[in-house]
Amino acid sequence: MIISSRLRAVAVAAVAAVAVGAASAAHADTGTIRFSIYKAAFFVGGSGGDGTLTFQGRNYPIAIGGLSGGLAFGVSRTNFQGTVRNIKRASDVAGVYAAAGGGGAAVKGAQVIVMTNEKGARLELSGTQTGLQINADISGMAISLK
Repeated sequence: MIISSRLRAVAVAAVAAVAVGAASAAHADTGTIRFSIYKAAFFVGGSGGDGTLTFQGRNYPIAIGGLSGGLAFGVSRTNFQGTVRNIKRASDVAGVYAAAGGGGAAVKGAQVIVMTNEKGARLELSGTQTGLQINADISGMAISLK
């Protein structure tokens, strides 16, 4: 009888945990994001920029900063646009994002990237790059609300 009570308690706890997880995912929302990044690199690179998050009918100014390391040379500007998924409030987009990627541009080129921050916000971005840059690097990017 003691075993069945414990088993029942474990089952109730498991069902509650699944329900809480499903409820929090169900309340997550989606927004759009646009920003420009200026990047300069010679093995180690730095980048910065700004843009706008549109979430629940409001616009929020954002700032971007980052570092990269690896095979990276040149100077470029990339204009990104895309979707931010799995956010409950605008501040969820703020955080550190990491991605491994590659690309290149000689005057113009395309970039596609998907990244997630520590809060679970997922950026799905596409953009165009102008400038002269070749990269096969691991990059990090931080987004903050202004």
